[in-house]
Amino acid sequence: MTDLKGKVALVTGATRGIGKGIAIGLGEAGATVYITGRTLSNDESENVSGTLLDTQKAVNDAGGNCIPVQVDHSDDEQVRLLFERIKTEQNGQLDLLVNNVFSGVKAISNAYGDPFWKHDPSLWDSINNVGLRSHYVASIFAARLMSQRQQGLICTISSWGGLSYIFGAAYGVGKAACDRLAADMAVELKPNNITSLSVWPGIVGTEQMFEFSKQINIKDNNKSDNATFDGYYNWETPLFTGRVIAALAAQENTMKLTGKVHIIAELAQRYNIVDEKDNRPVSVRSLRFILPSAVPALKQYSSLIPDIKIPGWVLKITMLQSPKI
Repeated sequence: MTDLKGKVALVTGATRGIGKGIAIGLGEAGATVYITGRTLSNDESENVSGTLLDTQKAVNDAGGNCIPVQVDHSDDEQVRLLFERIKTEQNGQLDLLVNNVFSGVKAISNAYGDPFWKHDPSLWDSINNVGLRSHYVASIFAARLMSQRQQGLICTISSWGGLSYIFGAAYGVGKAACDRLAADMAVELKPNNITSLSVWPGIVGTEQMFEFSKQINIKDNNKSDNATFDGYYNWETPLFTGRVIAALAAQENTMKLTGKVHIIAELAQRYNIVDEKDNRPVSVRSLRFILPSAVPALKQYSSLIPDIKIPGWVLKITMLQSPKI
């Protein structure tokens, strides 16, 4: 069992989805976990699928100590005050920052299937403001704390969209920039013994992703080629990502990992991690995922397909020809 007792972590955007799963994974390991989001409780908004208090309860139930902080990450002053609070309450200790906050799912869903020029330029900001820019801002304040103690880990949640086309130009450029942000921060943080890396979950079954997949299916079925979203095969759970990041945070020397992109499913294999159902989904670049996705009849035989990883450059060419996951 991963042991993070005495460690202090911050997960941005943790009211639901991957952020919530990460917070729970860190809580399982005994960490003190600060979480951020815009909605504290269900009383504040109607039809909210998750709140900070929901996540706090789940983290505490898992064995952690969760501290919810209501933050709008589009407001730099609120972010600054968040880190001031952590500095005061934890005597300057911050061991882990997980850059996860992202508010672009609705914008991506609304724009799906259309070329970028058919939408207002504000689509870029909807996808990359509370996302890419927020990661940069949070990393500034985190690095100021971590550098004082000459240690720390910054994980930036990115995606396969940084490799090839998935959900549109603004999304892909934003994710590629997240990868570059993590890599370039690693260069400047290395003298202070702070690790910076980018992590790619696979297809994660979050509340919003399930809803998004339904909308994609409806839109694609209205197209002449009758393409459909290949739903739910080899999907990961949010806690799967959380357990992997907990294992990363527990590793004594992460500097050898710094500046690189790391795939959640492949890290899970390295650390022998499973999800809450004792499953370990394979990497999206594994033949065990690619072949059944291309030929659905093979799904029932997927366990017989070798778990061989396809080199990134080959996968990029393949995905360019068939851009939907």
